[in-house]
Amino acid sequence: MMEWKRKKANLVQIGDILISTEIFDEAFICDLLKCKGACCVEGDLGAPLEKEELTILVNELEHIRPYLNQKGKAAIEEQGPYVYDFTGDYSTPLVEGKECAYTIFNEQGMALCGIEQAYAEGKTTFKKPISCHLYPIRVTKTRHLEALNYDRWDICSPACSKGSAMGVKVYEFLKGPLIRKYGEEFYGELCLLAEAYLAEPED
Repeated sequence: MMEWKRKKANLVQIGDILISTEIFDEAFICDLLKCKGACCVEGDLGAPLEKEELTILVNELEHIRPYLNQKGKAAIEEQGPYVYDFTGDYSTPLVEGKECAYTIFNEQGMALCGIEQAYAEGKTTFKKPISCHLYPIRVTKTRHLEALNYDRWDICSPACSKGSAMGVKVYEFLKGPLIRKYGEEFYGELCLLAEAYLAEPED
């Protein structure tokens, strides 16, 4: 069941999922030509992983490994296909504290995902970690609820500019990942909430 809260409440709810209205307000389209895939390289941790993804990475590693570079392979050999990080959650390992071990680079120096490359060539059914696919939405879980929040990061300023220029909001840009994670029905309800929210006058 959808629950509507007033314009400036900053939250809407679908079942046990809380959604920040920033994903309705903010514009976003990834601009890889400008950011060069910096989100795969910057930061203190690799990509957050859900528990079911740990088994997937273990089972699919041999299909993914040929698409990785030597540094990535070495990091996975040393640390494993995932790590238990300092936040108390699981994430992908890093190469010398920098890029995700599953990151590859093209001739232009753009960071790409080796898992996604294997998926594109039909070698695995695992597209990439859902946390990567959903970015800039980050999911926070409690015992009874999930919260979807918009993550602001200065390296994504080109994406914000591109989204603004093309009039595309975060929830629209992330249609595919949101359906992958929560299903068609959820996304349909989310769009109805977004339309209602955006039609409301400012307080």
